[in-house]
Amino acid sequence: MRMTQLRQADLNLLIVFTVLAEERNVTRAAARLFLSQPAVSRALQRLRDMFHDDLLIRTASGYEPTPKGERLRHELESTLPRLDRLLSGTDFDPGTEETSFRIAATDHAAHVLCPLLCRTVLPTARKVAFKFVALHDAQLEAMEKGRIDLLLVADDGTAPAHFAKEVIFEGEFVCVVAKESPFKRALTLKQYLAADHIGIDIVGGIQTIPEKRLSAIGAKRHCPMFVPYHTTAMRSLVGTDLVATVPRRIAELEASNASVRIVKAPAVLGTFNYLMAWHPRMNTDAAHIWLRSIIRKAGKTISTK
Repeated sequence: MRMTQLRQADLNLLIVFTVLAEERNVTRAAARLFLSQPAVSRALQRLRDMFHDDLLIRTASGYEPTPKGERLRHELESTLPRLDRLLSGTDFDPGTEETSFRIAATDHAAHVLCPLLCRTVLPTARKVAFKFVALHDAQLEAMEKGRIDLLLVADDGTAPAHFAKEVIFEGEFVCVVAKESPFKRALTLKQYLAADHIGIDIVGGIQTIPEKRLSAIGAKRHCPMFVPYHTTAMRSLVGTDLVATVPRRIAELEASNASVRIVKAPAVLGTFNYLMAWHPRMNTDAAHIWLRSIIRKAGKTISTK
């Protein structure tokens, strides 16, 4: 990795810039930094030379940032606290540090976790942003390369063995059928295998756990339709003979829908664990430790329901 510019840079100048950008005044900035006004002025000139931009322009009301200066100010708001935390070993403070997390998840995980995060985390973590994105095959490589911070996925062997993993809650499968279906309360394995199914493409073009559980007993179901979301599957089977196999918690979304019925799934499908998975390089990162702690806490809340 080439970092020629970084090796030649005086990173202390970035602290001067941050204070000057906040104060918009050399006198006040110098007082905060315990420097003389000429020293702050010289630092500003060195910053301008470093970034090949004026960064801050003097106006009648004080210094105003140029577009590049504003971008630099915004970047340093999150970067400098992280660097300071690396040096001091202190914890991440979600109330004062600005950061964002990208989380790849199924619609099942998003359904059960996002409402909790919105109610219990966002009110106090004012500078933290969460971006949930759809789980798919490419997200595994994305996490390898640091573009995804966390995977939320069923314990189906999808997450590579070298990823760190932790169970956050347990789920169980139920079947959802149209109200006209002859299946009133439960499906036997024989009935399940004889039926047509609408599958949910989780990873690799299959609904991983049902397919693997059936394969383990030498069975296979017929899925003439695959969709990307559990909610789409449940809405699509209305007026058909299709069966959708979905986690109980997300099936309960349709409990008030008179067009469908929730019935017991064959015992072979059983229960399953839901995981959060991450790259081991993030094990000791303070912000990531905090992220895992809030997902863990949300998972415990789900498990008690």
